Amino acid sequence: MRRDGSNLRVMVLHGAHGGPDTNWFPWLQSELSAQGIEVIVPRFPTPEGQSLQAWFDAYDRATNALPAVPTMIVGHSLGAAFALRLVERADKPFEGLLLASGFVGALDLPDYDPINASFFVAPFDWTDIRKRRGRTCRCWAGDDDPYVPLPRSQDVADHLHAPLEVIGQGGHLNSETGFNTFPHLRDAILTHRATVLAG
Repeated sequence: MRRDGSNLRVMVLHGAHGGPDTNWFPWLQSELSAQGIEVIVPRFPTPEGQSLQAWFDAYDRATNALPAVPTMIVGHSLGAAFALRLVERADKPFEGLLLASGFVGALDLPDYDPINASFFVAPFDWTDIRKRRGRTCRCWAGDDDPYVPLPRSQDVADHLHAPLEVIGQGGHLNSETGFNTFPHLRDAILTHRATVLAG
């Protein structure tokens, strides 16, 4: 597997009630593709048919035929929890893990908790996740997220031994609060690639 940085792949994972064409995902795909980085944004069944196994199945269908290259995972909201599950089940470390508005467990939200429940039945193996999360691991959260309380995102970052950047008035870091772009996250990926290229 080449590690010259020129064949970096980024997997972007949307959350519950979301999709590949929502929030800042199309912008990020355009920005990184312009830099020669392959970006894949799978579609997961939600809210109908949403379960951890259904999302694993959708992810595997989207990736099984792809050549093995260094891969960074970007997860938003429930996509962050799913990213943790992907790292947990991986045989080899990912290149990096970048999470926005991440959380684990129920949020006391009746529209979300029932369909999210299967993602949290088993406890997370944080030790194994830390071993395979990759060399770049960062988290972001809004200070006024209406869905995910800030301490919940901080807890995920603490378990990962990763920094959490708190964004003022960022809300859920989605289009509801104007997050149709996400330069912080894009720059973290480009900085990682530049570091790899520099050796």
